[in-house]
Amino acid sequence: MISRRILLGAFALAIAATTGCSSDEAPQGQLPDASGLLEQAATATAGITSTHFSLQVNGTVPGLSVQNLEGDLTTEGGPSGAAQGTGKVALGGQLVEVEFVLAEEDLYIKGPTGSFQKLPAALGAGVYDPSAVLDPERGVANVLRSVQDPATQAQEEINGVQAYKVTGTVTKDVLAGLLPGAPSGGDITLWLHTEGEHLPVKASVALQGEGGEPATVDVTLSDVDKPVTVTPPA
Repeated sequence: MISRRILLGAFALAIAATTGCSSDEAPQGQLPDASGLLEQAATATAGITSTHFSLQVNGTVPGLSVQNLEGDLTTEGGPSGAAQGTGKVALGGQLVEVEFVLAEEDLYIKGPTGSFQKLPAALGAGVYDPSAVLDPERGVANVLRSVQDPATQAQEEINGVQAYKVTGTVTKDVLAGLLPGAPSGGDITLWLHTEGEHLPVKASVALQGEGGEPATVDVTLSDVDKPVTVTPPA
């Protein structure tokens, strides 16, 4: 009987040890302070000169005509920098696929057919201004500085990168710089690099969607500070 008890006890200890080693999440007490992470991330993000970005709206958010955007940004090439990419925008009640180029003070838009149309950049900003993403006063850096009640929840892998998961809330005024037309503030989840200056990998904001349905807006950054050249369409 004693031998059987010893065997069962050893087996239980082996299972517990195996289970404990399988988790990659650090205990809550060992995670870094969220306020310090956000401060470092905001300072580093304000210094970014170029990046690949994507913006994805999941659900329908009143006031937001953009469904998704993806492209490259640089702080050079004009007063507000330059950008190029593709996206889907709601126009006349329909989602339209577009290509866009922001260079100097002009915005070039091309729909599913036809050629690029040249518009003043200020006119296109009413739909979405991609240069806002890297603007220290309007974009991601400002959001990082303005998160309220932040808490570090876990360390996990996101987009192939080890990151700290930080949650909090942001106000409507803060979101308006990055998401013109955002109807309200919301809960935000941020994933910040565990290494270096804790640059943001992804941000996800939960908003009230159309008809009270839940919706989220996700912004991701990658290829930070890799050279980006934007040329106006011929």
